[in-house]
Amino acid sequence: MIEAVIFDMDGTLIDSEPMWKEAERFVFSSLGVDVTDELSCQTAAMTTREVTEFWYNVFPWSGRSLEQVENDVVDRVATLIATEGRAMEGVKTALDFCQSKALKIGLATNAPARLIPVVLEKLDVAHYFHAVSSSEYEIQGKPDPAVYLSTVKKLNVEPSACIAIEDSVSGIMAAINANMKTVVVPPVAEYSDKKYDIADIKLKKLSELPDVLQSNCMAAD
Repeated sequence: MIEAVIFDMDGTLIDSEPMWKEAERFVFSSLGVDVTDELSCQTAAMTTREVTEFWYNVFPWSGRSLEQVENDVVDRVATLIATEGRAMEGVKTALDFCQSKALKIGLATNAPARLIPVVLEKLDVAHYFHAVSSSEYEIQGKPDPAVYLSTVKKLNVEPSACIAIEDSVSGIMAAINANMKTVVVPPVAEYSDKKYDIADIKLKKLSELPDVLQSNCMAAD
């Protein structure tokens, strides 16, 4: 029986991936980095620190520390989210259902911790969540399971009694490595990609989650 549902944030709750790309292109280009689309695709699932280290290794810069540059990126993303952020389709439908079933609701993200309240407040969903965790405070980000295990501990449930909602392969792997059931809502253009078949269930949008939980007897009555 499922006791808790844990959501990823970027690309799952909020359509923020374009904002990350815009912020990274702006900040790194200002340092002389040639931010190509090909290389940028390699950074999509990384933590902000990993992205900063990636670009520094490819195009070393001078004048600003990695920590300063990382903060520049996060600051720009926070501004973009606050002004332009939009929820992914079906977010409140999914959260309302989980709440109606008295399921504990958590969040586990690779994004820096200070972006969590920015996103939850922008989407007006902060009141749904019982626990949130960021990989910023873990030794490794997803696909390492640490951020999921931290959230599970805060929720006081067993991993096997949780279902993780993700949009990326690295996120699915993190949840699998944490011994959780997995639901993936891939980017629209990648829905048919077989790489997402490692998840237990694949959805086109979050609004389908209630029917899936009901039909699979995953939610408490």
